[in-house]
Amino acid sequence: MSRILPHRPVTAPQHIPSADLLAWYEQSCRDLPWRRTDVGAWPILVSEFMLQQTPVSRVLPIWPDWVRRWPTASAMAAATAADVLRAWGKLGYPRRAKRLHECATIIARDHGDVVPDDVETLVTLPGVGSYTARAVACFAYGQRVPVVDTNVRRVVARAVHGRADAGAPSTARDHADVLALLPNSDLAQRFSVALMELGATVCTARAPRCGSCPVSGCAWRTTGYPAAAGPERRVQTYAGTDRQVRGRLLDVLRANDSPVTRAELDVAWLTDAAQRDRALDSLLVDGLVIRTLDGRFALAGEG
Repeated sequence: MSRILPHRPVTAPQHIPSADLLAWYEQSCRDLPWRRTDVGAWPILVSEFMLQQTPVSRVLPIWPDWVRRWPTASAMAAATAADVLRAWGKLGYPRRAKRLHECATIIARDHGDVVPDDVETLVTLPGVGSYTARAVACFAYGQRVPVVDTNVRRVVARAVHGRADAGAPSTARDHADVLALLPNSDLAQRFSVALMELGATVCTARAPRCGSCPVSGCAWRTTGYPAAAGPERRVQTYAGTDRQVRGRLLDVLRANDSPVTRAELDVAWLTDAAQRDRALDSLLVDGLVIRTLDGRFALAGEG
């Protein structure tokens, strides 16, 4: 006979104490260069493009070189799209590099080389969605706007709502949850980055370090860590996917300063010719690769 556990009501706190979270952040935060106080809006925007779907560990070695090479939007706008795609290297999702170059061109041309400071204008820029716009408004300009990524959603789900994970995203609900937590002061910006850091380093998805958490009233911990509802999320694979094939083809083009033949591209992926053709077609459709008049292939912006 199964044992019936006593019911323990969820006693979710109305907020995450800002003083506790900020004190923890000052002692425990990672030294990420784009978070330093002397970093301007353009380098922060570059970091946000790079960090989309990419771990911090892969961005850290690349970002400093980028902001030295292209310290302003106009500096990047003066480069070719091929220069930017080549420098992007293996960060993945290379459409981000193309969108960043387009974004730089518009900022230089239409905004006096200054990254806009309001969410409404930011979201009109190529490659800038709601999250990136809010991140720039908050982290670069100190605005009190909710910045909600996967880590923040998980912290709020656990600490405030007593759930193991956040479930399906809801922009309105998620923004309302985080906005309710933000201090009504100039500490909102620091609180936002601290909340994100907590989710990235302590309140992690698979191995949360609850003994190191500054949120003493966490609803998930108070109620005995109830398990997540629904099936476990599957880890996305990379090997053998069209993404990998696209990457191999781009590697060939990045390694050559002049257009290459179809035969030179074909040797990059011999496993499946149909998949290779599909990947190449998608690169052409995305505008990352061009076909020259003589039938060869090159990165966008050259050839």
